[in-house]
Amino acid sequence: MADPSGFLKHSRRTPARRPVPLRLRDWREVYQPFSEKDSRDQAARCMDCGVPFCHNGCPLGNLIPEWNELARLGRWEDAADRLHATNNFPEFTGRLCPAPCEASCVLGIGDEPVAIKLLEQQIADTAIESGGLTPRPAAVATGRTVAVVGSGPAGLAAAQQLARAGHAVTVFERDGRVGGLMRYGIPEFKMDSAVLDRRLAQLAAEGVRFITHCEVGVDLAVEDLRAGFDAILLATGATVARELDVEGRHLGGIHLAMEYLVQANKVVEGALERAPIDAAGKHVVIIGGGDTGADCYGTALRQGAASVTQLDIHARPPETRDPSTPWPTYPLMLRMSAAHEEGGERVFGVNSTSFEGADGAVTGLHLVSGTRIPGGFVPDEGTDAHLPADLVLLALGFTGPETTGLLDGLGVGLTKRGLIGRGDDYQTDVPGVFVAGDAGRGQSLIVWAIAEGRSAAAGIDGYLSEGSQLPNPLAPTAVALR
Repeated sequence: MADPSGFLKHSRRTPARRPVPLRLRDWREVYQPFSEKDSRDQAARCMDCGVPFCHNGCPLGNLIPEWNELARLGRWEDAADRLHATNNFPEFTGRLCPAPCEASCVLGIGDEPVAIKLLEQQIADTAIESGGLTPRPAAVATGRTVAVVGSGPAGLAAAQQLARAGHAVTVFERDGRVGGLMRYGIPEFKMDSAVLDRRLAQLAAEGVRFITHCEVGVDLAVEDLRAGFDAILLATGATVARELDVEGRHLGGIHLAMEYLVQANKVVEGALERAPIDAAGKHVVIIGGGDTGADCYGTALRQGAASVTQLDIHARPPETRDPSTPWPTYPLMLRMSAAHEEGGERVFGVNSTSFEGADGAVTGLHLVSGTRIPGGFVPDEGTDAHLPADLVLLALGFTGPETTGLLDGLGVGLTKRGLIGRGDDYQTDVPGVFVAGDAGRGQSLIVWAIAEGRSAAAGIDGYLSEGSQLPNPLAPTAVALR
């Protein structure tokens, strides 16, 4: 059983971040190593609740109290087995997930929650470093073939599950390297690409085939895709960015966040010598207060921006859980990423009204303070302000998947939100064509993408095999079966 007094002996601790002046000089992950003893002490804070609400907070249904207890005992290999039972890529979620499980932690009612996200990463990394990424190829091939279009977390999770079920899986990626936004949308200071590469090597050893520089519907005809595979999984993501329709949007120096981040990541990996969009010496304004905006924030500082300002249309959240989001819901509260302590400024409760420029290039923007309401923004009188800017990055989220080419060619139906429609088995209205991740769900978290990939894999396996034994974390009966 768990240590019944562990949470009384140990306060919550997480790894320290490297000093700001040092980490701004490189692209390495910002966190310093955390000792095994400290990790075991943090695991001891888990109370092994009779009703573990952390399960409900995690869409994967991670067996959190079980692997916390195994980590407390130093049984890292066993802990990794329990962790991998529900999560294909815990080293990804341990770095990138905002941890809704911690928001649901029972200890969090009157104390700081268990450091679940930290322990997830520690268990995964410890197991991997000791040789715990042994490939698990299927013992028997089914002779059935599956195409996965898109190599983000949903596509990769589904590919691994299907390959382990014995199907021949081919992943198509239109970019030059596999990984989707984990490769090019996540800066190296949040997750080193080596973390992704070592997992991809495991998938390849399990029989997953990767084809890059191939945009299905352009480089490969949709008809050929349908003819060559027994089932297709669309895991293309929701890559159509939300725009800002204000005067001056056409000026040079105003870019979508992903245009900027992808180029920056390609420079870091050596694919580009210099990014066409570079923040060096510029006054950078980021419009959008979410994680993508924070990624732009840290990237611009490392590129040597003269100033960085991040604008958020929402009011500044409180320092602690807002009463409107009581436990065990995900709390409304101020969140500080590592980038926010490295310099720059955050401005809340403002809306951009227009851009101004000279010689076709942006030189500044006008904004107004006010209140965000459903469907709009109410400005406060007399709060007009101006910010100098010669690089503006729009980090306003995404509206849905691209439809030209692949989706139009397949003829899949879309929802009113512009997402790909699907049933409970993740199959679209085109037989044999399935969808997982943001393309069907809308912009969401990495943990939801992995859960959707696993559930879609169960749907595909059932379609190909007339019944599936693969886990389905998002099935209506999943809670009863865990």
